[in-house]
Amino acid sequence: MNHRNEAPQLSETMTAGGALLARLKAVGVDYIFANSGTDFPPVIEGLAEAEAKGIPLPQAIVIPHESAAMAMAHGYYLATGRPQAVMAHTNVGLANCAIGAINAATEHIPVLLFSGKTPVSERGHLGSRTVPIGWGQEMRDQAALVREAVKWDDELRFAEHVPQMVDRAHAIATSTPRGPVYMSLPREVLCGPCPTEGLADPPSMRPAVHSPEPATIAQAALLLARARNPVIFAQRGAGSQVGFEALSRLASEWAIPVCQYWAVQLAIATDHPMAAPADPRPLLENADVILVIDALAPWSPDIHELKPGCKVIQLGQDPLFQRFPVRYFRSDVTIACDIEAGLLALADALAAQEKPAGLEARRAAIAAASVASRTAIEAKAAAGAGDAMTKEWVSLTLSRALFGRKATVLSELGCPLVPMRLNNARAWYQEPHSGGLGWSFPAALGMQLAEPDRLVVATMGDGSYIFSNPAACHQIAEALGLPILIVIVNNAEWGAVRQSVLGVYPDGYAAKANRMPLTSLVPVPDFAKIAAASNAYAETVWRGEELQAALERAIHHIETNRGAALLNVHVRA
Repeated sequence: MNHRNEAPQLSETMTAGGALLARLKAVGVDYIFANSGTDFPPVIEGLAEAEAKGIPLPQAIVIPHESAAMAMAHGYYLATGRPQAVMAHTNVGLANCAIGAINAATEHIPVLLFSGKTPVSERGHLGSRTVPIGWGQEMRDQAALVREAVKWDDELRFAEHVPQMVDRAHAIATSTPRGPVYMSLPREVLCGPCPTEGLADPPSMRPAVHSPEPATIAQAALLLARARNPVIFAQRGAGSQVGFEALSRLASEWAIPVCQYWAVQLAIATDHPMAAPADPRPLLENADVILVIDALAPWSPDIHELKPGCKVIQLGQDPLFQRFPVRYFRSDVTIACDIEAGLLALADALAAQEKPAGLEARRAAIAAASVASRTAIEAKAAAGAGDAMTKEWVSLTLSRALFGRKATVLSELGCPLVPMRLNNARAWYQEPHSGGLGWSFPAALGMQLAEPDRLVVATMGDGSYIFSNPAACHQIAEALGLPILIVIVNNAEWGAVRQSVLGVYPDGYAAKANRMPLTSLVPVPDFAKIAAASNAYAETVWRGEELQAALERAIHHIETNRGAALLNVHVRA
């Protein structure tokens, strides 16, 4: 009998550390992004045991900093829609994961986060404490380091609980609203024997996913159809390429401008006729019905006011953003669902509504305003091509270099979205609204790992590059052969901090100072040398007229040599 296509015959028990990995594979995890420590012996033994017995496991990858591991899981999910696992070393590794957990929670990114837990026993058990850090890393409540960010946390208490704990973790992480979960793993428990029966079975729990409720969708459709000046605000994209196309059609057919204020993902093409300028004020002054699509802060209440009587529809995985204590945006119609499903249902419901008089005139006016805005934006960006170039010029030039390529831009205080011409759901991602810096570089690595044939661009400010643990990230890129393009928009300062100060104190002492306190990053390191240390192509660009050719050289290197490339682009402060 031919047994080549049959599952391997598992022994009756195996190390709980190995059983954990096997169960992760069964629920669909492809990679474990790990930074190992002294709590990892049963995990490492489990990897070797599984290999010896022919048991399929996720691919375990050494990631030399936990913040990079979390962001890589984040980027991999953006590319595939499949949550991945991160394993960290006890409390100290978990502490390094906290920023990534906060970012994932804010953006509804499911991650299965594990960390070891220092042994409870001092002697007498397999896995008891053997080195001083076994005492030094003990905490009364280790999970508290990430509890505010995760949806659920648990501790593995018995080895035989491995399958059901993994199944529950995966189901909760992928239930809407999605998000990270955390499990702590005591070393003695991981060293124990776990029954192998059922480790390769399908998951025993399924996620709970909200679906659009027909009556609520009909109510929203009626409001939009009868509105004189409807507006759409989208911040976290349209859910998928299908949702992206559905929103584009809906906006065109019903002549509704779409504002992507502080967009984290692209919901509509930047040059779409219904794409509105990023400033919400003119739209809010006249809007009588607003559709908010998965937007944490669709506008700023301190400076933007709704027209009296304006109705607001909130649609998204968690349209009321329940995990954030203060968020008082109006919601007359609340629709909890995945964005793609909600947009498709809304489009169907609108098809049954009668289109109002004056729709053609409204469409023409919005399209004309969009063209005028686009022309002005690109003209302003082109004017920034001097010796000291602007961020907008870098953005426009990068957009032109990517035209016609299968590419994605992940921007973290780097190239701004507005000057770019982007036209698909996967074209753009911005740093999470939680602001945990150091995200773009490793998230791009995770996305490149998932899609080797995509040109993945990580663009970031100089401060964000420093935050990313660049030595670790470049080592990962070289070790895994991940040929991303890194574009540093280098103004030698914390530009976001400067802008925040000017927003609060426009005429204050700091605004008038020759050098604003606590914002300068001078002297800036030679970032090209950091990249070159890991054999990346690296180049520093000072003049605007040199940028296009530098981008062409960097992309040629990526496409020809399949190695990472970095451009350190100096811009005006």
